[in-house]
Amino acid sequence: MRVRQIEVFHAVYVSGSISAAARSLNVSQPSVSKVLRHTEDQIGFKLFALSRGRLVATDEAHALFREISETFEQLRSLHQVVKNIKANGGGHLRIGVVPSLGLSIAPRAISRFRESHPDVTFDVRTLHHDDLFRTLYERECDLAMVYSPPDHPRLEQHHITRAELALLYRGEDLDVSGRGFPLHRLEGRNVIGLASAGPLGELLEAELDRQNIAIREVISAQTFYIAAALVRHGSGITIVDEFTARAGMAPGMHYRPLVPPVTFDVACVFLEDRPLSVIAQKFISIFKQTVAAERSQMPAA
Repeated sequence: MRVRQIEVFHAVYVSGSISAAARSLNVSQPSVSKVLRHTEDQIGFKLFALSRGRLVATDEAHALFREISETFEQLRSLHQVVKNIKANGGGHLRIGVVPSLGLSIAPRAISRFRESHPDVTFDVRTLHHDDLFRTLYERECDLAMVYSPPDHPRLEQHHITRAELALLYRGEDLDVSGRGFPLHRLEGRNVIGLASAGPLGELLEAELDRQNIAIREVISAQTFYIAAALVRHGSGITIVDEFTARAGMAPGMHYRPLVPPVTFDVACVFLEDRPLSVIAQKFISIFKQTVAAERSQMPAA
């Protein structure tokens, strides 16, 4: 199917009529009907049928739409890029971030960036660690902000900072007198763990093994954000990245860095065969500054 056929099929499927599709595409109804008939002749099956005077999608159309939806979104993104560059000399950045960086850091960095680059538009997605690399391979994102990325021959890395794991707790659940928290104090406590925490979960598990500490995991959460919410509602204490800890602050909530520190890299990752644009490089610089400003609030151990 050609691009125009995809656009017409998508418009008719979504709007439910030839006339509405024609209006959305800013073309005549006969033009839409002609493209649709030609598409059906070409692929060899009907996409729509009339039922009680209404246009109804066939089972084949439903199956095709599921496959075409992603392609259509990519086409829309491409049209947006061309439109921005042509009209404003701007650009379009597609970025992926791990959920904890999407709570505060990424929104603040994008806001700061657009103050000086109002013509640049963004597509932002928060994904789990493993999915971020897939989006780069499949070129759904231009760059990804991740924790402790592994070395890979197809990926380039730009170091952002070195961050820490932190204890997140309610003051009524735990008395922490110092500025840091030794992991051995987790012994016997109700701890909220993470079922799929990626490299940070592996990092914490390795440190617990190294110190021969056995914790009592009463709840297993899928994300750091859910773990923080569970702490806020009195379900226990948890170890999260420092960005989640700060984003989770509320009356009665506290966080402390671990002693000794358990650190990890924050990096920007992109495809080796797709060098970053000037706009992307400028955004990384702003992102790095935003992280530095946020980290200056971390209590000293």
